[in-house]
Amino acid sequence: MNTTRININTVNSDFKKEYETFLASVSQEFSKIGIKSNSTIAIGLSGGVDSSSTLAILKELGYNVVGITMKIWNEKYSKFFPDTETKIHGCFGPEEYQDIKDAEKVCKTLKVPFYSINLSDQYEQIVLEYFKNEYLRGRTPNPCVICNWKMKFEYLLTKASESGIHFDYFATGHYVKRSVYKNHITLAKANYIQKDQSYYLSYLNKSHIEKSIFPLGYIQSKNLTREISKYYGLEIYNKPDSQNFISIKYTELFKGYNIENGIIVHKNGKVLGKHQGIHLYTIGQRKGLNISSSKPLYVINIDSKNNLIVVGEKEDLYQKKLIAKNINWLVKEFNGISAKIRYTHEPAPCKIKEIEEDTIEVEFEQKQLAITPGQIIAFYKDDILLGAGIIHTVIIGG
Repeated sequence: MNTTRININTVNSDFKKEYETFLASVSQEFSKIGIKSNSTIAIGLSGGVDSSSTLAILKELGYNVVGITMKIWNEKYSKFFPDTETKIHGCFGPEEYQDIKDAEKVCKTLKVPFYSINLSDQYEQIVLEYFKNEYLRGRTPNPCVICNWKMKFEYLLTKASESGIHFDYFATGHYVKRSVYKNHITLAKANYIQKDQSYYLSYLNKSHIEKSIFPLGYIQSKNLTREISKYYGLEIYNKPDSQNFISIKYTELFKGYNIENGIIVHKNGKVLGKHQGIHLYTIGQRKGLNISSSKPLYVINIDSKNNLIVVGEKEDLYQKKLIAKNINWLVKEFNGISAKIRYTHEPAPCKIKEIEEDTIEVEFEQKQLAITPGQIIAFYKDDILLGAGIIHTVIIGG
């Protein structure tokens, strides 16, 4: 591999051994799924360490590689971003300029072609409108899942192909593995389980997965990912991870909207205060309620029809049943499964009952904290991703 990397014989012996073992495992797994050595692979670059390391790994393995990144920022949103120095780093924001420069520099260092694809209109229509509409309906959206599904694995690849960029497979820096379960192609949790991102890819379908590969699914630590970038002379090796999908308070996006104020009520019906719009609240929220009470109160329900925020005690947040819709099955398996109701949630055993073709009832063995309408629920059989849905309603006391 002709790059600016350090001679491998001069690097730490532990890194050398770990990296060579990792490369061998990735090569073996790719051979199993029939990826030919002369394949051309497009890598979706974010300007961060994970996707950059993925690019370096695939070139090291001898594949023809190209880097592609999507431009999603639109200058008309600059009015919501008054101070670029104090914000956390997000996927959507004016700092995208630097991210694209970083991605381009990585490609230059590794001597591979680089392309930037403008998808700002599609991002606004697909991700931002979905995000705002869900909050205005009293639901809590998950824009990262929608962005991965619609933007990275559909619009980006379609636009790249239409632009004349040839590739056989698409790779990203996600920590997840491509897998087969009961003759169905699906995804499995990453070896580095603390970073597993199968939840965020749970709305991909079979056709998405068939043309995709995920080298970092087989890595053992994020530290090794950073060491790989450092080894190839990539300046982004210590760049912090993006912390959110947007680099300001999301509520800034609602400026200019005609949002009605309403009331905050206790579950027993007593009025406790006023709210400035249901989009400011989510299930489980305790801070920022601006109500007085002798004991802690939490948002337990958002009634968009009546413009109410309902609060109660923490025990009211624990429920067992929910209705999910918009189901995306990769493998339809109902026995011995578990589900995650948010990315940070530990998968919990549950049972599923089909109500309609695209609607299911999920009942957990034990009550779960803060089941939230609008969030993604992902289903697993051990480490295998079975599919996902969107939480529609919580069955109180079910």
